[in-house]
This record gives sequence, structure tokens and C-alpha cells, in this order.
Amino acid sequence: MKHKPLREQVIVITGASSGIGLATARMAAGYGARVVLAARSGDTLARVQQEIEGVGGKAVHVVADVGNRADVQAVADRAVATFGGFDTWVNVAGGSIYGKLREISDADHERLIQTNFWGTVYGSLVATEHLRQQGGALINVGSIASDLAFPYQGMYAASKHAVKGFTDALRMELLYEKAPVSVTLIKPASIDTPLPQRARNYMDREPSLPPPIYPPEEVANAILHAAVHPQRDIFVGGAGKAFTAGKEFAPGAYDYLAPAIIALQKRKSAPRNPDGALHAPVPAGETRGDPPIPVMRTSAYTRATLHPLAAAAGLLGVGAATALAVMGPTSRKRRS
Repeated sequence: MKHKPLREQVIVITGASSGIGLATARMAAGYGARVVLAARSGDTLARVQQEIEGVGGKAVHVVADVGNRADVQAVADRAVATFGGFDTWVNVAGGSIYGKLREISDADHERLIQTNFWGTVYGSLVATEHLRQQGGALINVGSIASDLAFPYQGMYAASKHAVKGFTDALRMELLYEKAPVSVTLIKPASIDTPLPQRARNYMDREPSLPPPIYPPEEVANAILHAAVHPQRDIFVGGAGKAFTAGKEFAPGAYDYLAPAIIALQKRKSAPRNPDGALHAPVPAGETRGDPPIPVMRTSAYTRATLHPLAAAAGLLGVGAATALAVMGPTSRKRRS
């Protein structure tokens, strides 16, 4: 299955006011796609729409809370009314909570699940109702936390595990129906977005992300690749794939990493905004956060998984060059 080129697509993006969603919207518009922007921050979305239109792109925005199915349906309806439909739907909207599971209120736990899990469910079901008629791509943004547990982000990990289970089951059902819809789960490692600063925080320190940290544009690139060239799963960040593989090989050993994982999620500074954006939107419009360590420029692992033939050719080239170097000039002369 292969989909339309990006320049011919209409792409719906939830969580488009910041982070991965905003990076994806800008990149998609740069490739010529028409974009439908959805998030709770109406003022920010209006600015992003204006920015895209200011450079010749086409966009529309819808203020929506993905935890409300009626809002999600309104996003789809706007896409149909404005552009005649959509070709790709990307579920990005989400948040996190930092703290011990036993200390977090039920209301906060429930709200996180409503956004991260039910928001993905609503978006997926609304999107595929449309896409099964004309074909297209559903892309859900999970996390390496879809495969790994993270102490002090326990409910976040639970929500992303649920997203993976739901996404895999929906993919199987669509395959059984022979529906012309691809379903991709994106699994980012730590990404330089405002997520830690926008998270609900119960810790006595400002939250952070475990290294290495990758740029949000790397996730956006993977998402847009899947919009044209479907893949089942895409890990963004080789470190995430390595940790996941290690946990599968030795799950008991991974459990003992808890002290290190907890320490890496805490900065030395006091919390700046403990309430975060869990229950209400906060000023948005940034793709990047402010991590205390340098951010990777790219992920060679992810680029290789998106373009395996090119990567294989590159490896063959490296292998040939290495062989020639090992053979030395004398060996090469004998063969000439």
C-alpha cells in the first residue's frame, strides 16, 4: 500500500499547538499538504494557521479537546467542509504526570487517560470511518513507554501501553475488512518538546527527560514518511529501540534501573508550574522545550528504518571500502 504524495494530501493533526504536533504541521505544510490543526489553544492555532498561510500554505484550525468525542467529530467535519475530506489523520495530542502513583489524585489519573488513550481512540474511530471509504493513513503517536514502564511517569506509560494495544487491534480489524487504511504507531524516545514543562508535576523538582534527547522534527519526519509509505511501527531514536530490546531480553534487570530512571527525570531546580496543562491549556506555540543537556541532531537508526534500501547500500559501501583498506595496495595489485 502506498498513499498520495504529501503535496496532494489533506492531513489532520491533533495536538498541533506545540511540540511534535506543531513540528508536523509546519513540515507537512512545507511539503505542500493542506493541514487541519486541532488543539485546545485557539489563539495559538490561529497564529500557526496565519504563519502557514503567510508562506503560501493552506490550513484551517479547530479548537478541540480530544477527550471529548463530539469535539473530535467536529474536527473531521471541518476537514470535510473545508477541503472535501482528509487523507491522513495524526493523533499527537497528549500529556504526562510526574510523581509517585500512590500520590496522584484520581482526577488527574482519569484526565490523563481521557486525553492520551480516549483521545487516540476517538480520533482513530472518527478518522477510519472516513478513511475506510477512500483510503488513507492513520498515524498514532505512542512512545517507547508503549513498551517500557517509567517510574514517576507510571500512568503515562499505562496510557501509552493502552494506545499500543488499541492501535494493534484496530489495524488487525481493518486488515480483516480489507479496508484501504494503513495504521502506524510511532514510538518516540525522549523528544525535545515542552511536554515536561506542561506536565502535571507532583515532584519537588522540575521534571526532565532521560537522555539521549532527539529533536521533534525527527518525529515529524517519521510521521510524514508513514503518511506516504506506511510502516507498522516506527521507533524514533535508536536509544529507545535499544532499551526496548534490552528489556525484552532481561526484564528483571530493567526493573533495577528504577533509581537511575527516577534520577534522570528530576532537575535540581524547584517546580515552575506544577499544575501544567493537564486540565486547561497554557500558552503554547513552541516545538522545543528547554532540556538541560544537548539535543541530538538526528537519529541515524530511525533514518535507516525509514529508508532500509539506502541504508543497506550505505552499509555495503562501507563494507567494500573497509575490505579494500584491509586488503591493502599489494592485494589489489595482484587482482589487477
